[in-house]
Amino acid sequence: MKKRTSMPGWSRRRFLEGGSAAAATAAVWGCTPGTRPSAPLTGPRRSLAEPGPMLPPVPAILLTVNGRPGDPDEISVLWTFVVSGDPPQIGVSAGLEHQARELLEIHDEFVLNVPLASMVEAFDTVDMNSGRVADKFELSGLTRGAATVVDAPTVEESPIHCECRIFDSLEMPPERKLFFAEVVATTVLEGAVDDAGRLIVPDVDFFGMTAGSGEHYTMGRRVGNIGMTVGRSDIKY
Repeated sequence: MKKRTSMPGWSRRRFLEGGSAAAATAAVWGCTPGTRPSAPLTGPRRSLAEPGPMLPPVPAILLTVNGRPGDPDEISVLWTFVVSGDPPQIGVSAGLEHQARELLEIHDEFVLNVPLASMVEAFDTVDMNSGRVADKFELSGLTRGAATVVDAPTVEESPIHCECRIFDSLEMPPERKLFFAEVVATTVLEGAVDDAGRLIVPDVDFFGMTAGSGEHYTMGRRVGNIGMTVGRSDIKY
């Protein structure tokens, strides 16, 4: 496991202190008192023949990192997750097949670029091709930019750039490595967030990837699937 300088002492958010139980529940679940959740699914439960990490859409992210000297910069599609909001920390999972894995180990800095549904074909082109074969910026038609704080490229079409610095990593047998990073800077295009810095999700066509069907969805609308640019519809994870 790769260890680095420990993070500063951050305060922990306290969701349930003060106020009524109903108000506390509303704060946690994002609903107002008296609002009922949607009806649960009914019917018998069955076991699937193939177990897997079947989850609703999770963030679709384009990770960008510097290449080796003389090589193109890298764009990769990696599974991404939030570690903490305060302090701002994220994690990414890279397999042995990902060129980004070695580059993350070398550079320790990268950018998470949040794409739009209009970029889904470019996104899949990045996902289905290797930077060992071609410059994926040129292949996908995406525009290379530069981060403001870390030493890493960006995807200029993406409305959100999260600039990240790795502080720890963990080998996950048989072939995965988790990288944990602090978000040291975030830049956004006008219209992606409000004046308070909150995402305006209904107004921006973000999309996610499903683990379980291999499809891409916005807020309820399918926009594509993993492998669509190479004629595949069989990829689920």
